[in-house]
Amino acid sequence: MSQLIHASRSILNQLSDAIKQLTDNEFVLPSQTLSGSSIGQHLRHTLEFFICLEKGLAVGVINYDKRGHDKAIETDRELALNVISRIHSFVGKQTEDKMLILEASYNSESEIASVTTSYFRELTYNIEHAVHHMAIMKIGIREVADRVTLSSDFGVAASTVRYRKEMSVAII
Repeated sequence: MSQLIHASRSILNQLSDAIKQLTDNEFVLPSQTLSGSSIGQHLRHTLEFFICLEKGLAVGVINYDKRGHDKAIETDRELALNVISRIHSFVGKQTEDKMLILEASYNSESEIASVTTSYFRELTYNIEHAVHHMAIMKIGIREVADRVTLSSDFGVAASTVRYRKEMSVAII
């Protein structure tokens, strides 16, 4: 599924490009618009889903609820960039699909539901999840570092990008 690999790596490249433009202070600065969370916190959250996928692939079970909540990723910009690079490499190397079990809990109890899934299905989920958080990060970046240049597709779903292109062609 080269399309999924390409989309994942493109998203990771966009994240890396954005984070490289931030100062260390801007990376951790609480954003009023984001209810006091920082760009670093949203990036950490996004990357940890990819990390869960990587770890889950190795054992056959993914559980996004068991994220590490690693404060270092959200506070150390260089470390975050290194994590992006590592995930970029992992995604590029994993070219075969694999059946997995997704564990999740959707109630206040600790009861876990197990669902059959696959690596490519979860990579698809991670792409959508990343785009969602990138849209949120874009809002925060505009507040704390409006000089940062983001691609026009940053935080925009591929279907929306296609739709916009179709509409611009239709107008001409």
